[in-house]
Amino acid sequence: MSYQAYLDAVEEKTGKTPAEIVELARAQGFELGGKGGPVVAWLKQEFGIGHGHAQAMAQVITKGSTINEKHVGATGSHRDHSAELRLDGKAAR
Repeated sequence: MSYQAYLDAVEEKTGKTPAEIVELARAQGFELGGKGGPVVAWLKQEFGIGHGHAQAMAQVITKGSTINEKHVGATGSHRDHSAELRLDGKAAR
């Protein structure tokens, strides 16, 4: 599953876009450069999402919406189309 697919699944499960979840995380005091573990725990408790989905979302919250180029490509199920993840929700595409 690609990073973007994880974020899309989080949106489906929570009813909130990734951008909305980032805003809620910022209101909780989670910032760029912070540790992922506490964010993962908060996401799992707050939204009832699984560990993998929480990790993908925590990555965005603590490191931003740009992923490593090694995850971008045309082959494999874990490949993204772009190094920049869409946080504005599936309806915006």
